[in-house]
Amino acid sequence: MAHGMEDSTEVFGDINLTLGMLNKEDHVSKEDIYSHLTSVIQNTDILDEAIVQRLIYYASKDMRDENIPREIRMLAGEVLVSLAAHDFNSVMYEVQSNFRILELPNEFVVLSLAELATSYVSQSIPFMMMTLLTMQTMLRLAEDENMRGTFCIALEKFSKAIYKYVNHWRDFPYPRLDANRLSDKIFMLFRYIMEKWAPLASPMHTLHIIKAHGPTVSLLLHREDICDYALNQVPWLLSQYKDKEIDFHVTQSLKQILTATVLYDIGLPRSLRKSIFIHLLQQICRVPEAPVKENEIEASTCFLILAHSNPADLLEFFDEQIRNNKEATRTGILTLLKSIINAEEPRLRDHITSIERTVQLVMADLSIKVRNSTLLLIQTMCEKCYIEAREGWPLINYVFSQFAMSNRNLEKLMKTNSHEGEKREKSVQETSLEVLKTLDPLVIGMPEVLWPRILTFVVPAEYTETLDHLFSIVRILVMAEERKKQSAKESTALVISTGSVKLPSPQQLLARLLVISMLASLGQLRGAGAIGLLKILPEMIHPKLVDLWKTRLPELLQPLEGKNTSIVLWETMLLQLLKESLWKISDTAWTIQLSRDFTQQMGSYNNTSIEKKFLWKALGTTLASCQDTNFVSSQIKEFLFAPHQLGDQRQGITSVLGHCAENHLDIVLKVLKTFQNQEKFFMNRCKSIFSGKKSLIKTDIMMIYGAVALHAPKQQLLARLDQDIISQVLLLYGQCSQILGVSVMNKDMDLQMSFTRSITEIGIAVQDAEDPNFQFSYKETLMGYMLDFIRDEPLDSLASPVRWKALIAIRYLSKLKPKLSLTDNLNILEENIRRLLPLPPLGSLKNDGRTDKDKEHIKFLYERSMDALGKLLRTMIWDSVKAEDCQEMFNLLRMWLVSQKEWERERAFQITAKVLTNDIEAPDDFKIGSLLGLLAPHCCDTLPTIRQAAASSVIGLLCMKGIHLEMERLQGLQEGLESDDVQVQIKISSKIAKIISKFIPSEEIQMFLEETLDGLESLNPACATACGIWMIAALKEQGVALEDQLLEILSTIYRHMPVLRQKEESFQFVLEAISQIASFHMEAVVVNLLQKPLPFDRDTKTLWKALAENPASSGKLMRALVNKLGTGLEDDVAGIDAISVACAIQEVVSWGTLVTRLYPELFTLLLKLVSCTLGQKMPTSVSHRRRVMQQGERQQIPDPCRLSTATLKCLQAQAMREGLAKESDEGDNLWTLLSSPGTHHIGVCALARSMAVWQHGVILDIMEQLLSSLTSSSEYYRITGTAFFSELMKEPILWKHGNLRDVLSLMDQSAWDSNAILRQMAIRGLGNTASGAPHKVKKHKQIILESVIRGLYHLARTEVVCESLKALKKILELLTDRDVSFYFKEIVLQTRTFFEDEQDDVRLTAIFLFEDMASLTGRRWKIFFAEEIKKSLISFLLHLWDPNPKIGAACRDVLIICIPFLGLQELYGVLDHLLDNDLPRARDFYRQFCVKLAKKNQEILWILHTHSFTFFTSSWEMIRSAAVKLTDAIVLNLTSQYVELLDREQLTTRLQELRQDPCISVQRAAEAALQTLLRRCKDISITV
Repeated sequence: MAHGMEDSTEVFGDINLTLGMLNKEDHVSKEDIYSHLTSVIQNTDILDEAIVQRLIYYASKDMRDENIPREIRMLAGEVLVSLAAHDFNSVMYEVQSNFRILELPNEFVVLSLAELATSYVSQSIPFMMMTLLTMQTMLRLAEDENMRGTFCIALEKFSKAIYKYVNHWRDFPYPRLDANRLSDKIFMLFRYIMEKWAPLASPMHTLHIIKAHGPTVSLLLHREDICDYALNQVPWLLSQYKDKEIDFHVTQSLKQILTATVLYDIGLPRSLRKSIFIHLLQQICRVPEAPVKENEIEASTCFLILAHSNPADLLEFFDEQIRNNKEATRTGILTLLKSIINAEEPRLRDHITSIERTVQLVMADLSIKVRNSTLLLIQTMCEKCYIEAREGWPLINYVFSQFAMSNRNLEKLMKTNSHEGEKREKSVQETSLEVLKTLDPLVIGMPEVLWPRILTFVVPAEYTETLDHLFSIVRILVMAEERKKQSAKESTALVISTGSVKLPSPQQLLARLLVISMLASLGQLRGAGAIGLLKILPEMIHPKLVDLWKTRLPELLQPLEGKNTSIVLWETMLLQLLKESLWKISDTAWTIQLSRDFTQQMGSYNNTSIEKKFLWKALGTTLASCQDTNFVSSQIKEFLFAPHQLGDQRQGITSVLGHCAENHLDIVLKVLKTFQNQEKFFMNRCKSIFSGKKSLIKTDIMMIYGAVALHAPKQQLLARLDQDIISQVLLLYGQCSQILGVSVMNKDMDLQMSFTRSITEIGIAVQDAEDPNFQFSYKETLMGYMLDFIRDEPLDSLASPVRWKALIAIRYLSKLKPKLSLTDNLNILEENIRRLLPLPPLGSLKNDGRTDKDKEHIKFLYERSMDALGKLLRTMIWDSVKAEDCQEMFNLLRMWLVSQKEWERERAFQITAKVLTNDIEAPDDFKIGSLLGLLAPHCCDTLPTIRQAAASSVIGLLCMKGIHLEMERLQGLQEGLESDDVQVQIKISSKIAKIISKFIPSEEIQMFLEETLDGLESLNPACATACGIWMIAALKEQGVALEDQLLEILSTIYRHMPVLRQKEESFQFVLEAISQIASFHMEAVVVNLLQKPLPFDRDTKTLWKALAENPASSGKLMRALVNKLGTGLEDDVAGIDAISVACAIQEVVSWGTLVTRLYPELFTLLLKLVSCTLGQKMPTSVSHRRRVMQQGERQQIPDPCRLSTATLKCLQAQAMREGLAKESDEGDNLWTLLSSPGTHHIGVCALARSMAVWQHGVILDIMEQLLSSLTSSSEYYRITGTAFFSELMKEPILWKHGNLRDVLSLMDQSAWDSNAILRQMAIRGLGNTASGAPHKVKKHKQIILESVIRGLYHLARTEVVCESLKALKKILELLTDRDVSFYFKEIVLQTRTFFEDEQDDVRLTAIFLFEDMASLTGRRWKIFFAEEIKKSLISFLLHLWDPNPKIGAACRDVLIICIPFLGLQELYGVLDHLLDNDLPRARDFYRQFCVKLAKKNQEILWILHTHSFTFFTSSWEMIRSAAVKLTDAIVLNLTSQYVELLDREQLTTRLQELRQDPCISVQRAAEAALQTLLRRCKDISITV
């Protein structure tokens, strides 16, 4: 409801907006506004009253405004009328206020009143009297023709409104008004208009008066007092029939008047009625111009009204008018009669006879239109039961006669090429058939009219096309009579007197119906109708047939139910019915008469028609059933000497004599022999030429012999075959092949065809005899003739059917005994294949034809020849009992199945489909695998015919083996192969492959795969793709059973790979095939691939990756490879097998195979492999392949360790992607370190650091598997394991979950090993234990400290020393002074020895360790440590400017820590300068330091001096410079007492030497120090 209110509000808003726009003077916009308003008002149920009033105001104003265009004023009037639906009184008031007495109104005011009267009759009637009175005062004022027309329009609509009220006043909601007063006013207005305006009216004004005339007169007719006046106005109306533009309106007004006369039961005067008849008929039958359709319809309606009021007069008028020979009049009247009868006017039934006689008047008219109209009228009369028994038959006869006449006329017109005439005659023909189609024979009176005279149309040939409907009529009549017989004791006899009509004889009926029944096999209705009539008319044919046909005909009809049956089968069944019927009748005279009737009906059918061919056979069958041998013999002789009476003499005589031989073989052969002896063909032919008669020739006789053999009783045939039939045929052929007595190869096609057909029929006859002992002695001779015929046919055209017919003959001959050898069969088949398959494409062959008919004939020959070749192959292949022979013969097609010419492939596949389909019985051991691989991929070939044939062949192969397939699904998929979309084809082929592959015998899979691989190499892209799909499908379905064939299959695949690599898409299928095999037999495939030589070539690498790509088998692949690798490394020695496995793993993992589950084991094995291959060289016997080296290329000798490292690198990359490891801090340098024996341990440590320790489960598995490395017999592997564990020892989580206690013990042992690297890694592990397990360090501190301190004495390898220093630093951080007390002095002393080590790392670590020792002095070692500090102070001060900034920072820190031990806290201020971002200059720092130190402790200053000399020769420039600068500061701050103690000579000498130092800084510092020395000595008066 809320939604409705919203809509109303929106409408009101829209209208208000529109009203505001009406104030504007824009006329264009007003037109759109009023159009829009009309739509809104008419589609809105409720309008606001204020809006309605405003709209009335604007619409009325604009409607009356003369300055506004007329179109807008009309639209404004429409709006005003529309508003009456919302407020009628206001609208009427507005209009009436502008419609005033004695004032000429605006025309649109009048039009609005008129429109209101018709649109709102009920509301307008109360205002009508006032309106009419006012209008009466205005007529005299209207001088303008336009205004007069407006008043006529108003009169028309006012009359209609009042007419409605007069006839329906009870439906109005108020008391009855005096209608006479209203009609009085109408009468006065109408009379004024007719008297004053009508005589002088213009055509346009007259049209307005005509429109008003009908409604006005209709209204006035209800008044008796003015009825005559009203009727007297009708002639004026009729007189207006002048112009077709206004004729319709005249007829419309006349219809209104006639309707009123019927309504008020007013009789028209006779003269007026006839005038109306004439005028109306002229409207319908107007010539030469065709009547306007609307006017014709109105006029026809007027006649219907007149027929209702006075049918007798109307029919009398029609009878009078139809007697003149005007075509238009007759056609019009016939059409009117048809319409009137259709209207089912009851009063018209009293005049049926008159109508029939009227129709008979025009039956002789030859006009097409009249004939059509007559037929249509008869059709309507039949439908509406307007047929009487006495006069009805001529009408029915007329329908058939018109059909026959049209047929005759059409034959004449076709000769003259009159297309228009043909079209008209065909229309009559079609109308006749339509009449018969709709004819209901059971309507009242119709049975008496039709029966039995309707039977006269059954036999004549001219009525053949009507038989569909004729048979239906007869069937309905007979069945209705049967029903009457069953329901009544006495039948209402159908048969009445036929008069002069001659009915057909029973034999004529049987002959006709039997021949027409043949059409049932083609699905034609008349054929089914004929056989249906035979079923219900046995008594009429012969009483003895009732029982026989009662049982046999239903059986005969079964094959026809719902479908067409085979023509041959149906023909055989009808001929059998004829035989049984004649046998049942057993009346020789009756049979003789039937044969004569068959002969008489020969002319009724075309020679090429199916009916004529059956008629010959039926005649022959009738003669065969005839017991009068003399009659039979005479008839045969008559046909032989006068064959033209049969139509086509060759086919006719051949069929008749052939079927006659079924029971009269001796008579037929005897007559033929006599005929041959009596006739001299050459002379007779000459006689026939002169006499104009056709006679039989030798080729005809050859064919007759073939037909006789085909139909002769088989046992009689074999006894007489050689002497009386074949010898005669060969004799005749030999005579035809002689010229002047010399035998030549006659290429007469008719002779060859006749000879071939005769031989074929003889072959069929012998085969049908089924005598296993009969040896056909002429077999090879006749096959030789046939092959010669085929060889002589051209290879570039296909114009004759000789090839086709010869193939058929060979097929039947091949089945006869004696059997041919395999070689003979192969030669025959190969010869035939080579003569057909290489023919040009069908399109090119058809181009040889000149006409379309020629082209169709070539196409027909092509299809038949290919079919014959297919059947020949099928027969000869499967007649063999040996599978090898079958295979050998089938192989003849192979080269054609893969031909590059698609038309040759198409033929080969169509033939193959014929060979392999339809219930084949092949030898049990026939192999189908190879054929499946050859045929199946062509389901995606370029032509749909090839695709369909390939699919059929594949299905046929499996059905041949007795395999039950999903046939409905396969057939549906096969239909989809018609699509031209390659993707659709491939998809369907894949589905077919999935269904069929499971049924391929497993022992034949290798042959199947061999074929598909060949296809991948040689076929087009789509077929190659299909090869791959079928190969994969077969492997998926049969993979489990391939174990015994695996090596051969893999070898086959490898053999094809070099070629297939050039075809990327095909190569992918090969890879997928390997993967598929591996999914079932992974171990075997892996072993096979690992036998490939190293380094793997491109194909081998690709195969490994292909196996990895298969997610279903990649896990099994990795497991197999890991197992292989583990086996290869069992003795900690890496052989070539292990390296091959590693290379394979690299290819698999590099594709992205997930390694999570196998990672610990695989990582350990690969690390072991790297360790075991360190320093090894690849065995020289690894690869036996040779390859051509490019210019400048050096032979690359594979490095086993590099190959192993590459695999480990690949594994780690994948592990990082899976979150099992992290990026190494060494980056890619890690792998270089790892593969070098000298840096291997560094790489292992870096590798260990890259492990994701948060994946502690993975690390623990690795640790568990790597634990054995610590005790391995391989030194390299021990180093590897020790290095790896040394890094893991610092991880607390691993100590918590892992068994590192044993590792710690082994580490301690290795710390004493003779191998320096092993010792280094072990010490590192001990040191890292401090981070991973502090409690273990505290627990085993003594053992650990001894092992580590021991490393400090390994002076030959600084790496061990450095590692020991680092380990000590880590360990000491966990211990107390008491824990270390025993080792304190040793550690400090050993540590000091490394302050000046060349290795930065050693120096730095030693300084750090010394700093840490400060916290472990305790009371016991405090003084000792202070003394060691004094000795070390010079190193710390000088190394503040060490080349390594880290060492400088460490020295600063150690100075800060150690100064308190010397009681020199005052030096902190100087040391603080070292913490600044910018270090102070060395000279300035040393001077400040020495100033402070001199004041506090001259002794320490002196110690520094005594130790400084050793640094003057340091290898580092910065240290030498610092030492000189420190000496300068010391000399400057020594007291005089200590200056005197200086070894001034030595110092001077040293400084003099340093002045020559390569470093400028050292030189300057030495000069400055020397000057300081001189100055101090001078100050104290000491000589230098």
